[in-house]
Amino acid sequence: MDKIFETAIFNRKTLVHFLNELSYEELIKIPENFNNSIFWNIAHVLVTQQLIVYKLSHLPINIDVNLVEKYTKGSKATTQVSREEIEYVKNNLVSTVLKTQEDYNNGVFKEYTKYDTSVNISLNNIDDSLLFMAFHDGIHLGVILSLKKIV
Repeated sequence: MDKIFETAIFNRKTLVHFLNELSYEELIKIPENFNNSIFWNIAHVLVTQQLIVYKLSHLPINIDVNLVEKYTKGSKATTQVSREEIEYVKNNLVSTVLKTQEDYNNGVFKEYTKYDTSVNISLNNIDDSLLFMAFHDGIHLGVILSLKKIV
């Protein structure tokens, strides 16, 4: 799993770079023919990781629970995003993966509720969840790169 965590940390650092590089307006803009903004995609990555890794393992999530409703699968992006919310997400992107790696290495994940993702991938255990986390982060990184060209 070391390579999965290495990849996830690289992806998250890339997302932090976008949060630092792009203007507030660029981060929250929802371009025509798109449903979400760059920021929504970044916050969604953070929320999804916490849900598929911690919640499905019957453990408390490590982020503000108010983010879940705003950025979970099926939620809609809004331009009503505070700068504090952006800062919070930025400050938690890498640390949550590092915490997950620490918890994984310490054997914290003992239970797991099977979950079928919207792309028909079954998550049967924590290892499946971590593999999917890296895949999911990569999908949204691709979307963000497309959005970045438009905004």
